[in-house]
Amino acid sequence: MDVRIEKSWKEHLQEEFEKPYFKQLTDFVRNAYQTSTVYPAAKNIFSAFDHTPFDKVKVVIIGQDPYHGPGQAQGLSFSVPAGMKIPPSLVNIYKEIETETGKTTPSSGDLTRWADQGVLLLNATLTVEAGKAASHQGHGWEEFTDAVIRSLSQQGNNIVFLLWGAPAQRKGKLIDRTKHLVLESPHPSPLSAYRGFFGNGHFVKANEYLTAHQRSAIDW
Repeated sequence: MDVRIEKSWKEHLQEEFEKPYFKQLTDFVRNAYQTSTVYPAAKNIFSAFDHTPFDKVKVVIIGQDPYHGPGQAQGLSFSVPAGMKIPPSLVNIYKEIETETGKTTPSSGDLTRWADQGVLLLNATLTVEAGKAASHQGHGWEEFTDAVIRSLSQQGNNIVFLLWGAPAQRKGKLIDRTKHLVLESPHPSPLSAYRGFFGNGHFVKANEYLTAHQRSAIDW
């Protein structure tokens, strides 16, 4: 199957595109876009991969699904376009960065600048129906994103995986912890941030690991 995705990812994931589940997934997604309002825009489904080629990945941040409100989702986990109200979880992410680094909280929730530095902003499910959180779970996206994590674990080196909350942490079983750094904490959602997301030190720890392995730090 010919999938429009960044070249290096296409090479690493080509086997997935030929599997029966992926054909079923693309049929489901195509029908969903034709019969309902789905986010993100179809052209942005694989934005995370387009901004962060395989060999450029230094950090992986795993979210659940895209935002399901109008104009929010842009194909990057936790990110919203400039001009949109910053969602609560991202507000808390920014608070933690400010606590750790002293960096002033940005006025924009657009995390494209992270993606372009090598932060793969990956949702476990890459599409969602408008107004219906988790509506596209269980149709094959999870299997696809498992393959993404597995490929990075096996063929990448010295990557930092930030796993916030139980769903993201379940993907941790796919990661070779002898080759990569895995950092886990509660999710930055207002419902759980005070149970251990705040104070987790992940952003400084990630950069310390990267520089220790001769990789450039992320400008959070």
